[in-house]
This record gives sequence, C-alpha cells and structure tokens, in this order.
Amino acid sequence: MAKNSKKQIMLDEVRILDQLSKNANKSINEIAKSCGFSRQKVWRIIKNLEKNNTIWGYTSVIDEEKQNKKSYIVLLKRTAHPLTKELIEKIYTRDLIKKSIKNGVKIDSSIFTNGAYDWVIYFTANNIRDAKQFIEGLNRTCEGFIEETKLLENMFVIEHCGITNPEIKKIKDFYSDL
Repeated sequence: MAKNSKKQIMLDEVRILDQLSKNANKSINEIAKSCGFSRQKVWRIIKNLEKNNTIWGYTSVIDEEKQNKKSYIVLLKRTAHPLTKELIEKIYTRDLIKKSIKNGVKIDSSIFTNGAYDWVIYFTANNIRDAKQFIEGLNRTCEGFIEETKLLENMFVIEHCGITNPEIKKIKDFYSDL
C-alpha cells in the first residue's frame, strides 16, 4: 500500500504552492516549517512540481514606478481570418517580444482568452509613446488578423501576482480629490 494517497500528495503540493505563491524567495527550511513537513519532503515535492511544469519559474514583484516605468494592458480582438502558420510561428518564437525588449517594453503576461477580446497583454514601457509604438508593431506583425486594440494605462496597482502593494495607503492620495 502506498505511503501517501494521491489525494494527500495533492493536498501537500497545494500547501507548498501556497507558500511559494506568497513568497517564492522563502527557503526550503522556512516552507517546511510553515507546512509542518520535513525539508526533504518539501525539496522532493518542489522538484516534482518543477519537473511536471506545474511550477514554470520564479519571479519578483517589482514596483514599476520606482523603475521609472509605466504599466499597461492591451486588449486585442481578432478578425475572423484563421491565423497563418507564419504568424503562429512568430508568436511561438516570440519574435515581436524580442524586438520590443530593445525598445524598453517588457511583457509581464501574454494570454489568449475567450470572451469579448481574444488576447490580453500586460506590459511595461518607459512611457505612453513607447507603449503605442509597441501596439503599432503588434498591428504590423499581425496585419489582417487584429480587428481592434484597446490600450489601458494602469494607474495604481493594488495587488499583483497575489501580493498586496506594500504602499497600498497611497491609494488614498490617488483619490484624495474626490
């Protein structure tokens, strides 16, 4: 008989993932202590989660404003034309993204969706001009396949990647003139 049931293994994984999502910088010892597990068990579970791509990687939540950057969201609606193999290859190889990095644009998330819009991209840029140039490049690359784009500038981040902005009190200043 197995030492742990599949259900218990999944519950243990969820507990460890919860700890990592709160702070991916936590040591294995800290996670083990928080979960009541041995260090070896935590290490083994994390390695298995990385191996099966449940964990894709680790990142920091950065205050873009302190980096003199602005964050944006672009919503894209596709045309009814099916994507070509060439365009799919450009998306797959991240061709546009590589060009954008040279212009100071950094993609935080790129997500295909089902709904009013088909693609949502969260990104940072030096300013609105660079953000609009990124959108123009995207439109050129995907010419004939994008029906509509909407560019939104993020004004205040309350929570990002499940982490509350440590300067959340500034939201009061943001809305002080109401």
